[in-house]
Amino acid sequence: MKKVSRILATAILALSLIALTGCGGGETANKEEAAKSTANESKVVNLYTDRHYDTDEALYKIFTEQTGIKVNVVKGKSDELIERLKREGKDTQADLLITADVGRLHKAKIDGLFQAVSSEILTNSVPENYRDPDNQWFGLTVRARVIAYAKDRVDPAKIAAYDDLTKPEWKGKILVRSSSNIYNQSLLASFIDINGEEKAKAWAKGVLANMARRPEGGDTDQMIAVAAGQGDLAITNTYYYGRLLASDNPEEKKVAESLGLIFPDQNGAGTHINISGIGLTKDAKNKETAIQFMEFLSSEKAQKQFSENNHEFPVNPKVEMSELLKSWGDFKTQNIKLAKLGELNSHAVKIYDEIGWR
Repeated sequence: MKKVSRILATAILALSLIALTGCGGGETANKEEAAKSTANESKVVNLYTDRHYDTDEALYKIFTEQTGIKVNVVKGKSDELIERLKREGKDTQADLLITADVGRLHKAKIDGLFQAVSSEILTNSVPENYRDPDNQWFGLTVRARVIAYAKDRVDPAKIAAYDDLTKPEWKGKILVRSSSNIYNQSLLASFIDINGEEKAKAWAKGVLANMARRPEGGDTDQMIAVAAGQGDLAITNTYYYGRLLASDNPEEKKVAESLGLIFPDQNGAGTHINISGIGLTKDAKNKETAIQFMEFLSSEKAQKQFSENNHEFPVNPKVEMSELLKSWGDFKTQNIKLAKLGELNSHAVKIYDEIGWR
């Protein structure tokens, strides 16, 4: 009996040890799975953006597929997003801000909303003039501010320069959006940098005197108005024209086909260009993944998509432009530091207010 009891006790002890070992291994495995799950959940980047294009949505998806990092997107108007970041402060969930125009990027910087990014990939992909001197913002795409004209009513040889828009022959013929628009503010800021404030003011006065109507709507609205005969010339960014020309909507395509593009000042200072850009927020919670996303957007793959599908010029010099962009030909651009456009923004706004360009 004693022998049987000893054997039984030994068996029970062995089973107990096996059970304990099994429990310990399971607990370790569960902890590892939990850790993996937590790590996967933390692989996110939170983006505030004023861009609303299918191209961007497709790029977010590609990035997630390649890296496993989820892109959480909050869309809104640029100025509203900047004000939101200011209100949220350290509590913000935003890691990145994408916005159009150096003027807005500069504002976000001086408001203390960005931090510097040290990335060899970014500095190699984004030329010096398309990024902040302190590396607090980086350009993603380039657009030119040009003149669209009615092919059946305008001889393009008569519009060689921005200054030609001030000639009396164009009185009641020019369509352009409000002076509150950042694109027009940066255009005037470029003239201030190149020609000084007095000449810039004279240009603004001349355009105001030649307007076909009170400024309203966006760049696309100006081109539609020209096609409808409400004026003969419109100031617009190139990618708006590209989107009309490549549209699946027959009416939009018809508008674009009735217009031609002029890249002004090819014998002078060159055509005005600007960018859309991105910055890492000062209080980013996912800094590593955010920088990874910035690098992805500057890559040849992403830049090619911006060019092919949204008709914007790539900032990455290694990327070949789309056939549509090539069809517009090479053009000379203003030789100024884009960061100056932000610095001179308040001067441009003051001029517009003084002359009554609303």
